[in-house]
Amino acid sequence: MILYGISETAVIPVRIEPSEKSEMVTQILFGETYKIIDEKDNWINIEITHDGYTGWIDKKTGTTIDQKYFDSTVNETFKIIDTVYSEVIDLQTNEMIRIPFGSTIPCFNNVKNEFRINAKKYQLLNNNDTENKKDVISKAKTLLNTSYLWGGKNPFGMDCSGFVQLVFKTELIFLPRDASKQVEIGNTVGFTNNVEPGDIAFFDNDEGEITHTGILISENQIIHASGKVRIDSFDHQGIFNEEKQKYTHKLRIIKRIL
Repeated sequence: MILYGISETAVIPVRIEPSEKSEMVTQILFGETYKIIDEKDNWINIEITHDGYTGWIDKKTGTTIDQKYFDSTVNETFKIIDTVYSEVIDLQTNEMIRIPFGSTIPCFNNVKNEFRINAKKYQLLNNNDTENKKDVISKAKTLLNTSYLWGGKNPFGMDCSGFVQLVFKTELIFLPRDASKQVEIGNTVGFTNNVEPGDIAFFDNDEGEITHTGILISENQIIHASGKVRIDSFDHQGIFNEEKQKYTHKLRIIKRIL
């Protein structure tokens, strides 16, 4: 029998091996679901539903769900949080949980602002209902100055591809986790003077491997996670850091998915 899980906490770290000492490769945010592939001691090997990413999580950090509830998270109304953080209340205990940008509210009743995880009922506070406002850039800018964190994808630490994935998730566009896979999506923009806000730029290293990505604000500005989420100058060569007075990333290709 296939088992599934869901995060009832703000962030679950996903590691490459079943050990706390192992590298964190991504994170599961509140309300995101996963399939359980394997189990080893106190760890489970999982596959995240919306991007297919695999890794290991501590068994006690997630909540097991059955096939019926898993199907309901797909088929019933859901909401993606697009503010830096929001708050939910466990209606059984009255405990509050702060959940970050990009979290998923499954099985959502928009009239009552309530949802359920298994049989447990929650209420979403401060529901701004902005999911239909298609403005990638303003959403990206809410994450400005977020620290860089390898494997992170929340407003207290994120890497470059996690940043891009998270912003587009709020537009209900579910991109792969890594830049090397994200680059395969969308249509190529041939020239920088044809750029539109929300286009995604990809950058490579000397070996031709895609190693960085960011969201274009215009033909001469980009917002990306490098040290922190920041806005830098951009042109046909790549990203120019005004503070360092040098190019830090070499442009490979621009893609449009909006």
